[in-house]
Amino acid sequence: MESLAPNIFTNNIQETIAVYTLLGFKVAMSVPEQGDELVWVMLVNGSVTLMFQTFDSLADELPEIRRTDGGSLLLYINIKNIREFFELVKDKVKVLKGLEKTFYGATEFSILDNNNYVLTFAENE
Repeated sequence: MESLAPNIFTNNIQETIAVYTLLGFKVAMSVPEQGDELVWVMLVNGSVTLMFQTFDSLADELPEIRRTDGGSLLLYINIKNIREFFELVKDKVKVLKGLEKTFYGATEFSILDNNNYVLTFAENE
């Protein structure tokens, strides 16, 4: 295996792009449905790649993919300069847990994205 790029489902691609752009991600690729409405997007920040896709785009092909909203998903993202990053985003996102030093030596904080997924950012200082 060489890499992992999760394909995460969302109800609102544009809102998801806005939240992740705020976190420093850039749109690498996207797929429009008929017209200009996006149904899939790949977002990249450094070596972290996340893909988001609408539920509706796979409803007929893979009806097993379903959920209401949110879910038991936490993305653990290692970054550098965590304190600067926290100061940059803390007033623009919903912070669930502020900067803390963990018992295993990492400095972390957690936020909630627009899809009710938890993102924990960490740095081993």
